[in-house]
Amino acid sequence: MRSRADAIALIGMALVAMTSAMAHAEDGAAPRYGPYQATGRASWYGQELAGRRTATGRRLDPDEVMIAHRSLPLNSMVEVTDVDTGRTIVARVGDRGPGRRDRLADLSLGAARLLGTSRRAVATIRLRALVSGDDGPGLVLAGANAAPAVARPILLDGHSRYRVQLGSFSSRQRADAMAHRFAARVSHVGRLWRVEQTGMTADSAKALRDAAAQAGYDDARILIHQD
Repeated sequence: MRSRADAIALIGMALVAMTSAMAHAEDGAAPRYGPYQATGRASWYGQELAGRRTATGRRLDPDEVMIAHRSLPLNSMVEVTDVDTGRTIVARVGDRGPGRRDRLADLSLGAARLLGTSRRAVATIRLRALVSGDDGPGLVLAGANAAPAVARPILLDGHSRYRVQLGSFSSRQRADAMAHRFAARVSHVGRLWRVEQTGMTADSAKALRDAAAQAGYDDARILIHQD
């Protein structure tokens, strides 16, 4: 029979494990892989951190649609829903944070504007992890229940025509600057300005995508060109 001291020790260990699990849940922590959904509070940050190195190694662009999260895979896509309005966007996990333990995530200014929360210091949001390779950051839904479309990888061949989507911005000025740099065109899609080149061969599309990636635009991707 166990002694009273042993029993007390076992109870203490169980309480420590329970406390650790509760703290992990409140933290908004998620497994690195697999399904994830959480609800919590989020604030946003803007121009005061522009140019700072993020956890991905990229410079922070406040107009980019991204979030900071403690554990979701960097550069993965998440569905962000404003619980109060049901408005939903897709954002990239671009940094680690937030520093405050009572926050689930930090939004970039671009994400907060797109979500409609930039006039509030703090908003209640719901996060849902999406599969890698989602159709990129931007506004996808008016409500919270529908699932966003997912772009599947494509196989390049020597016969088809392709388009390269270099990036999407909430700022027309930033979109124009990128378009000028890569001799691309700008189109207005919803609340975003999209920069892309169309009618490209597989080789030229890959070369442009790689050039954009080397310049720090890791979101550049190749899509089938549709007339």
